[in-house]
Amino acid sequence: MSTQPPQRDPKGADAPPPARDSGTRVLRWAVAATLVGAFLVFRSFDSSGADTAVGAPTPPAASAASAPSADPVVTMAPTTAPSLPRATPTKISIPSIGVNAPFTMLSMDATGVLQPPPDTDRNLAGWYQGGASPGERGNAIVAGHVDTTSGPAVFYLLSYLKKGDPIDITRADGTVATFTVDEVDTFAKGDFPDQRVYGDTPDAQLRIITCGGVFDHKKRDYESNVVVFAHLTSSRNA
Repeated sequence: MSTQPPQRDPKGADAPPPARDSGTRVLRWAVAATLVGAFLVFRSFDSSGADTAVGAPTPPAASAASAPSADPVVTMAPTTAPSLPRATPTKISIPSIGVNAPFTMLSMDATGVLQPPPDTDRNLAGWYQGGASPGERGNAIVAGHVDTTSGPAVFYLLSYLKKGDPIDITRADGTVATFTVDEVDTFAKGDFPDQRVYGDTPDAQLRIITCGGVFDHKKRDYESNVVVFAHLTSSRNA
């Protein structure tokens, strides 16, 4: 991982489920050597040039686009379970929105561009392997498509999660880390709170990110990102 942060896209980051999510999208991060913070731009472009937006569920009122903020530091509920050793995640399960998907590993190239999961598999989540693993102390970053050219994808209903909903992540060491949702927010690109989303944490936390908000037909891109904030509450043998 490069210790030289790339230049951030001036538009910032994206958000919740609205229209189309093409495979040419990339995630852009500005990363410090210790991953204390990172800047994500989760974008969706139709490389064919065709305007094929297909619409997505309207997020609940509580998940409406957040007003501009001074990048506040969110206070999460205290973790009720000790952090776990590092282990590769293999599956994510979110019963309340019907998610049950395997993981693929996501990495950045030398310029700080992180390619999203392939859009050939709509039921696939991505984990940024350069950061904390889910359950490990720190901030584990998970990202995935809201939809693809062939229809809704793994995080299509992400904006419908509610505080208290459980998220189970099965790990390669034979454990299941259970996280509890603290909040779900939608952020416009220009007002994306980088430190709040990517800042280091003293306990085991999780961020899940997908595209969403209003789909700009002219730019063929989403205007926002949906972000789920969660913390580790328990673990068990798989």
